[in-house]
Amino acid sequence: MSGPATSPEYLPIWVAAADGHFSRQGLKVTVRATRSEVGAAEALAQSQVDLAATSLEALLRFGIREGQNPRLLMGLTAAPPVALVVDAAHGRLRTVADLAGQRVALSAPGAAEHAWLTFLLGRARLTPAQIQLTSVGTHGLERALMSSEVRAALVPEPVASRLLGERRAVLLADLRTPAAAQKTLGLATVSAAVFVRGERRPGERELAAFTRAIVAAEERLGADAAAADLATKLPKNVVGPSAEDFETRVRQGRGLYLPEGRVGADQLEATLTVLREHMSLPSRARIQVLPQGRVKATAGR
Repeated sequence: MSGPATSPEYLPIWVAAADGHFSRQGLKVTVRATRSEVGAAEALAQSQVDLAATSLEALLRFGIREGQNPRLLMGLTAAPPVALVVDAAHGRLRTVADLAGQRVALSAPGAAEHAWLTFLLGRARLTPAQIQLTSVGTHGLERALMSSEVRAALVPEPVASRLLGERRAVLLADLRTPAAAQKTLGLATVSAAVFVRGERRPGERELAAFTRAIVAAEERLGADAAAADLATKLPKNVVGPSAEDFETRVRQGRGLYLPEGRVGADQLEATLTVLREHMSLPSRARIQVLPQGRVKATAGR
C-alpha cells in the first residue's frame, strides 16, 4: 500500500484491517506499507504482493512488466485530493487562466497531482511554461502561499478545507471529491485504485470479499463519531500527530471515495487523457476493458 501512512486516499485499507472488515469477510490480509505510490506499483510488478493500492499513473509507469497482466480491482479516488487555491489577498486571481506568469507551488517534483495541474492549465489554454512552478514540500505549501512566496498552490486535504473555511484562500479548481473533480475537469476519472496481480491472483470470491471489506470501511469512515473509535485501533503513524488531527482528516475526507469502488471504461479512458497531458505513457502499457467494467492492463511492445 502506498504511503505516507496519513494519505487519505488509502485510509479505507488501514480501516478494513484494523476495524475487522477483512476478517468479517473471511479474509486474512497482510498490509505492507511503502513510502510512495511508486513503491507499491513496483512491489506488484516484482510479484512481491497479490494486490497493490497505488495510483493509475504509478501503475502505468512502474507496475507493468513484460508478460504481466495486472487488473484494476476497484477505484478509490477520482483524482488526487487537492485544491488549487490562491491567497485571498490576491483577489485579482480568479481563474486558472489568471495564473499566467505567476509562481505556483506543488508538494514535490513528479508528484501525482502534477499531471492533473497540467491538464487544468491546458483547459485554461495555458502551458506549464507559462507559469513558474516550484516545489516546496507538503508541509511548506501553506507557508509559501500565506507568505506570498507563491501566488497559488495545489494544497491537499485537510489543509485546503481549513484555509478555505478560514477565508484565507480562494478556490480556483477543486479535485477533492469525485463530484468536484468531474465538475472541474469535465471528465469522470480515477486516480488511486487497488490493482491485482494477473498471474496466481486470488480467486474471484476472495477479490469480491476484499472489495466488500473496503466499501464497508469507507462507509465506516462516513459514520458519525467513527474517528474517535478508529483512532484507538489504527497504528499511530496512520492516526498522525493527534486524535484531533485524525478526526479532522476523516471529517473532511467524507465524499472522497468513488461509490462502491466502481470504475467504468469511460473513466479509465478519460484519466489516460489527463495523464497524457503530463507524461508519455510507456509503449508497453495497454489498457483493456474486462466484463462488469473491470480493467486489465497488459504489457506489450
